[in-house]
Amino acid sequence: MTVQICMGGYGPATTTHSRSLKMIGDSLIAQFGDEVDIKYVWNVMDFGYKSEDVLWMSERGILTVAYQSTSYLTNRVPELEFIDLPFLFGSLEQARSAMDGPLGAYMTRKIEERIPGYRILGYFENGYRHVSNRIRPVHTPADMQGLKIRSLPSRMHARAYELLGAVPLVMDLRPAIAGLTSGEIDAQENPLANTVDYGVHKLHRYHTLTGHIYLSRGIYCNAAAFAGWPEALQEAMTKAVRAAVLAQRELAVAEEEIARKAIVAAGGEIVELTPQERALFIARVKPLHDEARTRFPEAFRLLERG
Repeated sequence: MTVQICMGGYGPATTTHSRSLKMIGDSLIAQFGDEVDIKYVWNVMDFGYKSEDVLWMSERGILTVAYQSTSYLTNRVPELEFIDLPFLFGSLEQARSAMDGPLGAYMTRKIEERIPGYRILGYFENGYRHVSNRIRPVHTPADMQGLKIRSLPSRMHARAYELLGAVPLVMDLRPAIAGLTSGEIDAQENPLANTVDYGVHKLHRYHTLTGHIYLSRGIYCNAAAFAGWPEALQEAMTKAVRAAVLAQRELAVAEEEIARKAIVAAGGEIVELTPQERALFIARVKPLHDEARTRFPEAFRLLERG
């Protein structure tokens, strides 16, 4: 019997996440041949869906495997708000180590406990997020004052932007791009590669490397489908995902550099914060960290344990 696996997301086939899905599929085909039938839906938005729809699609088995930022699940898995804390990680290496280690395992356990329809296979890197806008250069929180900024559907994100003086507008990707294009929304925040992939670098002149939040994109597998696979296929999928995660991280680093050049070529200005300027941002969001130490003591312990 042939096992049918459909993998999907919300970006063109050229993104690091789509290319990594293809790596997973190629690995399974190489091992199992016609025992598996792999299909891809690169971008569900091409078919009229919202980017967040990949979550229910994988939960219900329409997509066997899908990726989406963990911020989209904070309303169902409150513990995920912890990794939405701004300036949580001190470096890219620490962030990766945390998601590969006890902290990532804790988040996986919480997701699967609260949403039994998921089997979490791992976490792609969405990377550090930076602010871009059409109004003015941003060097300090004072420069964020009054900027209408698109926010992911995470209470932690929205509260962080409020503390920084901006006006968060929570919305999915498609309406966000429409609002940015029309000028109704002043600002957005994303890794540079996403900013370029979405064409926002052609709309915004000012880009500040705030690196305020590191995000992971969970890799969600339909739990019932996974449970029904032969053990050999389960093991092969797990190994293929791990290899793809490591490859995607390297691709992401390269894509950020390519995106940075694309922003400059489009006439964009890139601001790199001084240590003193960065400290001002960190100070503004300190109340979130103080509160989180009370709400998420176990997560803090796991992070500090490394």
